[in-house]
Amino acid sequence: MESLAKTRPVFHSEADFQFAFARQLFELAPQVQCRLEVPFRRDSGRAEYLDLLCHGDNGRSTAIEFKYFTRGWQGEIGGEAYALRNHAASDLARLHYVHDVSRLEGFASTHGFEGIAIMLTNESSLWSPPGTRRQTNYEAFRIHDGKELGGVLEWRNGFSANRRELRGSYDVRWSDYAVVEVGATGGTLRWTAIHVHPARLEAPAQ
Repeated sequence: MESLAKTRPVFHSEADFQFAFARQLFELAPQVQCRLEVPFRRDSGRAEYLDLLCHGDNGRSTAIEFKYFTRGWQGEIGGEAYALRNHAASDLARLHYVHDVSRLEGFASTHGFEGIAIMLTNESSLWSPPGTRRQTNYEAFRIHDGKELGGVLEWRNGFSANRRELRGSYDVRWSDYAVVEVGATGGTLRWTAIHVHPARLEAPAQ
């Protein structure tokens, strides 16, 4: 991510981020075989896709899931114009990121893949600890810096479709990515990554 930030401090979309990441990885480690949007069949027969699957020359494979959540920002970088969308629903951004971790745990158990869930964002509320306001429905899904994720995570209003269970325990740590406009709302991007390792997962509850 540090190398990528030097040439691509911001992206038009999540697909743009995925493609640029794969290219950067190839430049740094050409021996690694990268494949985007790799389908796997579930028991139901429906295809489930991995954003990026990397095969190393050591026989190990790593699955990577990406999230690029943005708030509105417009500017020009290196002569290229950018107009980032205002995604707004930061509660769902948290849910979907936790869902990525859960999916990667499934692939780790089934296929033995290591997994990395990456979130890149210019929405500061995602990395900032909550204040003293009343608790939200997505309280268990917060991913701010220093948060520990693990166990059963449930929406406070009892909406069962948003329930997720993690077999591992993960410390969320955020790092600076780039500043595209000093002092501007949405002008700073940060990222976090959760590493899922098959050997560190607890057995599923019976």
